[in-house]
Amino acid sequence: MMASGPFLLGFMSALSIVVIALVGSYYYLKRTRRRGSNIQGYLDLIPDLSAEQRRKVQEIRKTFLPKVERIRQDLCEKRMVLARTLFSRSADRSGVHTAAEDILRCQSELEHAVIEHILEEKEILNEKQRLDFFNIILRQFAQGGLGVHDVKAQRKF
Repeated sequence: MMASGPFLLGFMSALSIVVIALVGSYYYLKRTRRRGSNIQGYLDLIPDLSAEQRRKVQEIRKTFLPKVERIRQDLCEKRMVLARTLFSRSADRSGVHTAAEDILRCQSELEHAVIEHILEEKEILNEKQRLDFFNIILRQFAQGGLGVHDVKAQRKF
């Protein structure tokens, strides 16, 4: 009869190694994903920005990001108004259409803000970076919407 002690010791050692490897992989991937989600704008996707360019980007974002967040919040509130209007007992079409027009104006304001922001950011780039920026914009816009600037606002219902 074979002794089960060495077998169990080997099995437990192998199991421990597998568990340690899985836990290590999990935390590595979690950290990598979190780092990737710190993207605030398209220029975060261009790796070769100089320190001066990064400083200018941060300066631009100090006004742009709060403005966009305000527009997103406004858009969310207008969508809630539309939903309430659609499902009110006496939902009149003119009220629904007015609420929808408010949403369209807000979306247009967001589009214009992002376009102005892209034009402002483009000015701080060299030719190679502008080409990279152009390709990033093409990919983002091809997916529909405004890419990283189209993230939904925090909902407050």
